[in-house]
Amino acid sequence: MQLIDFIINVDRHLAELVNNFGNWSYIILFLIIFIETGAVILPFLPGDSLLFAAAALAANNASQLNFWILFILFLVAAIGGDSSNFFISKYLNKWLQSKPWFHKFVKPEYLQQAQEFFDKHGGKAIALGRFIPIVRTFVPFVAGSGALTYPKFIHYNLIGSFIWVSICLVCGHLFGNLPFVQEHFSLIVLGIIFISLLPAIIGFFKSKKAA
Repeated sequence: MQLIDFIINVDRHLAELVNNFGNWSYIILFLIIFIETGAVILPFLPGDSLLFAAAALAANNASQLNFWILFILFLVAAIGGDSSNFFISKYLNKWLQSKPWFHKFVKPEYLQQAQEFFDKHGGKAIALGRFIPIVRTFVPFVAGSGALTYPKFIHYNLIGSFIWVSICLVCGHLFGNLPFVQEHFSLIVLGIIFISLLPAIIGFFKSKKAA
């Protein structure tokens, strides 16, 4: 419930985080985005909404956050997280799959969904998957377990991460401090989450219909 509260009220919690930790907040935000994809087993950490909220807070002149520092940190975190995920799968996939605790965190249907997404789009799935929560955590894992080489993987990783971070931060910077957005921030965040999940929801119902 605490995680859900953090995601829905990310603006309030983020402001508290910055007030309490100051410049250390950069490291905390970096780790959240890195771990979302890099740790494989924590796909439910906030991604899009956190970037949007951080950029909105940075747009406030009274904030301690700097937009360009956030941009660099989030870009490195996104690229590094996906790369970590890729190498974990490349070298530890069989070992992880043999561990019961792994399947408590990573449901087989998540991996199957990511595999189908990867089979459909090929290398482009790495860039496209960056915009779909849950899927973006497992597409690099699927890619690492296959025949895809890291040079090809990092090519799509760089493209997807750059576009994702740019869109989320620019939108947060431009629209996050509008009175309407501030008054309905929780609903806006839920809308961002819903739109992000929409491709996965459509894909789920399509697969059910095909079956």
